[in-house]
Amino acid sequence: MTRFIKRYLKGFYMSLGMFCFIPLPFKRWDESCLNLVLPCFPLIGILLGIIWRFSAQALVYYRIHIMLASAILTVMPFILSGFLHLDGYMDTCDAIFSRRPFEEKLNILKDSHTGAFSVIMLAVLFVFQFASMYAVIDIRKNLMPLIAIPVISRCCSTLALICLKAMPQSGYGNMLNQNVRVSHKLFVIITAILTALLSYLFSGFRGLAVVLLTVLGFAGAAAYSYKEFKGFSGDLTGFSLIIKFFILTF
Repeated sequence: MTRFIKRYLKGFYMSLGMFCFIPLPFKRWDESCLNLVLPCFPLIGILLGIIWRFSAQALVYYRIHIMLASAILTVMPFILSGFLHLDGYMDTCDAIFSRRPFEEKLNILKDSHTGAFSVIMLAVLFVFQFASMYAVIDIRKNLMPLIAIPVISRCCSTLALICLKAMPQSGYGNMLNQNVRVSHKLFVIITAILTALLSYLFSGFRGLAVVLLTVLGFAGAAAYSYKEFKGFSGDLTGFSLIIKFFILTF
């Protein structure tokens, strides 16, 4: 049991270093725990969700102007994740909305240049995200779903990367999903179930509805992008994960 906990702690630390902007006191990399980086990804969602939720509470408590508070909460999830998933969202939007043949879409997805569609969809995203945060603060909704959403979306991301066929061009996807066992998948599923139960406990049926909409939003975006590119990758994960922000107005 002690060895199990130590391995998952190492996996969490490695995952934190890869997918989070929070500075770490020292670097630690253990190749034997590489297959735990993805299963520990939802645990980062717990950390980010707690920071997001209690930041919202603090901004409300200290009566920060609603416009400024909404702006802070809008950008906070992206800053905490080092804009990593936002980059995938923009690249995928550029490729999907280009309406080009399959091979050209793949080239656009890999292109480091920023296209018009990514800028347009970034503006759309921030408009909806800002409106969502404004609504949450303005009518004093229960803030607990701000913890559940990052966790559930990362559970979905992990299962998608583990279970779906990776694109040949996907570096992270092909590297991190090797030697992932059934027990690792069960860990992610149990994390999602516990999060849903706690969301219901603290927020009632609205909490469950937010969890369900997060899953459906991710599943829809993932299914569409998977069909478009005939595989899954880190960029498509970022795209599907980011889509969850459109449900916060619920």
